[in-house]
Amino acid sequence: MKNRWLIALSAVGIHISIGSVYAWSNFTNPLKQLFGWSDQEVALTFSIAILFLGLSAAFLGHFVEKHGPRKSGLLAAIFFGLGVTGSGLAVALGSKYLLYLFYGVLGGIGLGVGYIAPVSTLVKWFPDRRGLATGLAIMGFGFAAAIASPVMNSLIDSVGVQNTFFILGITYFVIMTVSSLYLEKPPEGWLPEGFQEKVKAGKAKPSLDLAQLTANEAVKTRRFWYLWFMLFINVTCGIAVLAVAKPLAVESIGISQTAAAALVGAIGVFNGLGRIGWASASDYIGRPNTYTTFFVLQILIFFLLPNVSIKWLFVVMLTIVYTCYGGGFACIPAYIGDLFGTKQLGAIHGYILTAWAAAGLVGPMFAAYIKDTTGSYEGSLAFFGGLFVIALVLSLLVRIDIRQMRAQYEQTAYVSTTKEQSHHV
Repeated sequence: MKNRWLIALSAVGIHISIGSVYAWSNFTNPLKQLFGWSDQEVALTFSIAILFLGLSAAFLGHFVEKHGPRKSGLLAAIFFGLGVTGSGLAVALGSKYLLYLFYGVLGGIGLGVGYIAPVSTLVKWFPDRRGLATGLAIMGFGFAAAIASPVMNSLIDSVGVQNTFFILGITYFVIMTVSSLYLEKPPEGWLPEGFQEKVKAGKAKPSLDLAQLTANEAVKTRRFWYLWFMLFINVTCGIAVLAVAKPLAVESIGISQTAAAALVGAIGVFNGLGRIGWASASDYIGRPNTYTTFFVLQILIFFLLPNVSIKWLFVVMLTIVYTCYGGGFACIPAYIGDLFGTKQLGAIHGYILTAWAAAGLVGPMFAAYIKDTTGSYEGSLAFFGGLFVIALVLSLLVRIDIRQMRAQYEQTAYVSTTKEQSHHV
């Protein structure tokens, strides 16, 4: 029998590799200096990668369910490894279109499959601590940039851009392959040792799956779309603030560009901490309460932030936004498990991640548009605060569905128990 904590470690190995996409900006200046490309031309590589992350997560979710985490992880290792290594070839040939193809399209496909492959497996290995398990893996994705950035900078300085891509591509391929080979689903009906005894003694509560739906059945329910729009709003607003955090800090609290850059790096760590912190907390306070908390906090922050001039308060508020942004990603797989079961969790997770791809395109563009038209970021913050009001309403509406499902679940359980008892009589 495999060790579930080593399964979790394998998931972190895959996520730390693919999460390096968040450190893409390290290549911006070197590529501009080498080829004279514009910021926009270089940034398009990242946008294509995130777009293909969402698309491949949606279209290959069924592949993950059918072929299991090991084959899916190996497929991700091949695509992502080839994408990053091939980017070295694109640099050698000086072709931005090859770079879009390798890093953007192939790397993006590796990102999408690699993101969902270990998560659905972890949910099954941790029926007792679903939020913690998914938080661990997705925390790896959040922290990856902090680990990859100094490594990338050091490699670019010492061996050049082309060789940096070759070295990273091969390294990520090896880490992801080794991690994938350990991944495996638990046997049907498996429970952690001593967990059943704890449940009987009332010391533990198993995760209650209110339904067992396929991905195609899930998409036809209201609660699927509640979750989709909740994630879309959380990510749109979070990405928009991530994209403008540096100029916003300079504009609002008057700190220097260097200090603002350091601030963004420091609070970026809270993106990772929020993933494990909120996901673990959701095991105790429940997923519905966690998302409602996200939205209440952020409504207050987004409306107040433009008027805050006290430096420490501004930093604390941005930090909370970053934790909620990361926490939204980490809690969603566990929430899917609660509402739709684990039957096709990977495929449903893939469908819901299209909200991330859409938000990646909308958020930064909208924040930039408001800045260009009004000359300030304040207007966009008020607009995003309004979006969070909609998200809060959705987080309350989903509870109505949950109450109905729970009543139905308890009625079914009661009927089957009564039948069993009458059968014995």
